[in-house]
Amino acid sequence: MAQKTGKARKAKVPSATGRLRVGLGLMLTLLLVVGGKLFLVQGLDVGGMAEAALNNRLTPIVLPAERGSILDSGGDILASSVIRYNIVVDQTVNTKTESFPRLDEGKDEIVKVSREQGISELAIVLGMATSDVRDALTGNQRYYIVAKDLKPDVEDRVSKLQIPGIVTEGTSKRVYPYGSVAGGIVGFLKDGTTGQAGLEQTQDEVLKGSPGKRLFEIGADGLRIPVGVDQLTPAVNGKDIRLTIDSDLQYFAQQAIQTQRDKLSAEWGVIIVLDAKTGDIIAMADTDAPDPNDPGKADAPDRGVRAVTAAYEPGSVQKMITAAALIEEGKSSPLEKFTIPATYSVAGQTFSDAFEHGTEDRTLAGILGWSMNTGTVMAGQRLSKEQRYDWLRKFGIGEATKIGLPAEAKGILTPADQWDGRQEYTVLFGQGVSQSTLQTVRAYQSIANDGVMLQPRLIDSYIDPDGTEHKVPAADPRRVVSKETAKQVRDILESAVTEGQIKEAALDGYRVGAKTGTSQSPCDDGVSGFCGYTASMIGMAPMDDPRFIVEVVLQRPKGSIYGITNGPVFRSVMSQTLRTFSIQPSAGQPARLPQYAK
Repeated sequence: MAQKTGKARKAKVPSATGRLRVGLGLMLTLLLVVGGKLFLVQGLDVGGMAEAALNNRLTPIVLPAERGSILDSGGDILASSVIRYNIVVDQTVNTKTESFPRLDEGKDEIVKVSREQGISELAIVLGMATSDVRDALTGNQRYYIVAKDLKPDVEDRVSKLQIPGIVTEGTSKRVYPYGSVAGGIVGFLKDGTTGQAGLEQTQDEVLKGSPGKRLFEIGADGLRIPVGVDQLTPAVNGKDIRLTIDSDLQYFAQQAIQTQRDKLSAEWGVIIVLDAKTGDIIAMADTDAPDPNDPGKADAPDRGVRAVTAAYEPGSVQKMITAAALIEEGKSSPLEKFTIPATYSVAGQTFSDAFEHGTEDRTLAGILGWSMNTGTVMAGQRLSKEQRYDWLRKFGIGEATKIGLPAEAKGILTPADQWDGRQEYTVLFGQGVSQSTLQTVRAYQSIANDGVMLQPRLIDSYIDPDGTEHKVPAADPRRVVSKETAKQVRDILESAVTEGQIKEAALDGYRVGAKTGTSQSPCDDGVSGFCGYTASMIGMAPMDDPRFIVEVVLQRPKGSIYGITNGPVFRSVMSQTLRTFSIQPSAGQPARLPQYAK
């Protein structure tokens, strides 16, 4: 084996200077990486980390908007809301805080406040004992209510104390000072926030307003940062709604129809009072009206407004439309003679009257004054089927009134080409067609108003939070019949009171025109035929210058239909209405059209 030669090499050892250079290089590299990272985060914030961190520190508090009030025509409150706040504490934050910083707005500087001082100040604001406040803020509960139902000014004072762990929760409480007066019209709220019935439901977007928000910054220790974000977006309160309803007259009408319903054991009853000159609904009363403060006590069918939701066969009140159509078409006149037998047959259909009579010579006025089906069919057949249908449509039958209440019924008006052999005649006296009470009132309003139909109005105006009032524009009026025809029909209606069968509608000192109606009421199951009757009376006064329409309706009253009358209720409500609006007694002589032809 060969032998190695020469000297062995020594390992090279780095000098101190070299090691220092390497260390400095590593440190510079690390600083460059850290600096770059800081530049990215704090300078460029590519990932939005700073914003995200800020958002994590922001604590929002919702400030509820005050729901608008519902007012009657005179400004009396039917529904209103009050904003109240609960003071809530996270005890786990407050208990461990010995002191906290607060921005002194007066001195514009940060001051340190002890926990005991904060407790004392909060006790003064809340009007509580200091010991009670200390107990409420001490413990390990994340959510504890310190005080309830505080007014907004108290909530603002609590918020300015900036006590750790304290937040405020806004609540809204709805109250109905008049209880069941117009209860179905006003409606009520579900869970205290959302409209569930009546105008509370249909006008929810107008009434509820827009909530506000308060944002402030909380540090990692749970303490409010005095110089951090503090933003306030005020709530926008809802608008008030002024109705056309007179609450005093509404109460009177509700009492009157409730007494009548109870007296005759009817299923339900309604009364409408309408201003014929404006279309304003002055009262719209239901029996068993719900109290919005406790709507659960009312049965579900009683929570609506039957004056617009219940459609039924109107009966003889519809004969007014037949008479108006005949006069307007030039096919008859109030004093035309009709020879009417005991029963009248046409096209295989036979009709009779509610009272027995022989062959009589009657005027058209007498046919309506004594509510004769025979004479109505005899005269009405001069109108073609299409004309009968068209005139019902012109008077608003089959057309919803659109006054702003939920579940309004359009009624049923079958097209003329679908009428059977009997229906084409029964529509002349209010059978084979259905409509709501308000639709009937609207038809009579056009006759009271010289032939011009107005849109019934329930909402008079909207009122902004600053008090600015905006009148709700009325729909365009439409002429239904001529002024002359309307006057002749009014004379027929007045003669029904002075000379005809409706003398019970007469009022001392005032000229009145009226018509009654009776119709069979179909059974609720829809298959068992008829179950009782619907009885109504509608009239207008004073006839020298008609101002108000009043209709009274009873559904299925007990007893003989011939002994049931709504006359006393009609007179009572019409009299009260005339007094309420200081209507002067009538002047001149009332119409007295002959009921029998000479």
